[in-house]
Amino acid sequence: MRHPALAFLRQRLLQVIPVVLGIALMNFVILQLAPGDVVDVLAGEAGAASPETMAQLRASFGLDQPVWLQLVRYLGQLATLDLGFSYRQNMPVLDLILSRLPATLLLMALAMGIALALGVALGVLSAVRVHRWPDRLVSLVTLVAYAVPTFWLGLMAIVLLSARLGWLPSGGMVDISAGHTGLAWAADVARHAVLPACTLATFYLAVYTRLVRTAMLELDGADFIRTARAKGAGEVRVTVVHALRNALLPLVTMAGYQLASLLSGAVLVESVFSWPGLGRLAFESVLARDFNLLLGILLLSSVMVTVVNIFVDLLYAAIDPRVSVTVKGATT
Repeated sequence: MRHPALAFLRQRLLQVIPVVLGIALMNFVILQLAPGDVVDVLAGEAGAASPETMAQLRASFGLDQPVWLQLVRYLGQLATLDLGFSYRQNMPVLDLILSRLPATLLLMALAMGIALALGVALGVLSAVRVHRWPDRLVSLVTLVAYAVPTFWLGLMAIVLLSARLGWLPSGGMVDISAGHTGLAWAADVARHAVLPACTLATFYLAVYTRLVRTAMLELDGADFIRTARAKGAGEVRVTVVHALRNALLPLVTMAGYQLASLLSGAVLVESVFSWPGLGRLAFESVLARDFNLLLGILLLSSVMVTVVNIFVDLLYAAIDPRVSVTVKGATT
C-alpha cells in the first residue's frame, strides 16, 4: 500500500497541471491587451524604421498572426516544455530563465531564512516579555519595518553602508574584476547578498514577528500549557517545546502563501541592487515588451508557488500530529 503522503503528493501535483494551464492562458490574454510589442521597442532603439521593415519583423517573429493562432502555438510549445524564443535577448527563453534562476533562488532563500529566524526569535522575546520594554522595543521596530517602503530602505542602505561607510558593495552579485574562485567566490557572493537579502527580508520579518507574538500569547492560557506547567516543566521547555511548536503552525502557512509576494518584492530589490535574477529580468522584459520572456517568467513563478504550497501542506502535517494528509488532497 502506498504511503498516504506520497498519494497526497501525487494527486496534488496532478492538480497543478490545470491550474498552471489556466494561469498561462490568463497571462497570455492579459499581455495581449498591453500596448506595443518588441518590434516597436527595436524600432525605437534603432531611431527609425519604415513600416515595411516593421511589418517584416512582425512576420518573422510571428506577431502578424491572429491572436487565437498565436495562443494555439504558445500552448503547443508549452506541451513540449518549450517556452519560446526571446527576440530581444536573442536566446531561448528557458535557457535565459535558467541562467538567472539560481541568483533569485539564493536571494529568496536568504531573505526567507533571515525573516523566519529573526521573526521567530523576536516574536518569542516579545511574547515572553509582554508589556515590558523588550516588547515595546520589538513592537516599535516591527512597526517601522512594516511601514518603510522596500525600495527606499534599499536606497538608504546603499547610501549609508556602501557609499558612506564602504562596508558592503552597492550592487551586483560578484566583483567581476577580482576573478575569485572557490571559497573566495562564495565569500564575495555572500558580501554582495547581505544588503539585498536583508532589505527583502525586512517586511516579512515584521509580519512574522507579530504573527508569532500573537500566537504565543493566545496559547499562554491553553490547557496543554497549564498541564505542562503542572507537571513541573520549566518555562524554557514550556515556551520552546509546547508553545512555540504550536505557534509555528500559522507561521508555516503564512510563509508558504507569501512566496508569490516575495518573488514580486524581488523585482524591486533586484532592480535597486542590480542583482542578476528573475525579478530584474522580468522588469527588463516589460520595458522591452519581450512578452515571450515575460510569459516564461510568470509561468515559472506560478509553478514555484503552487509546488511550494503543496509542500507547505506536507510540512504542516509533519509539525502538527493532529493534522494528516488524505488522498483527496485536503488536510484533516
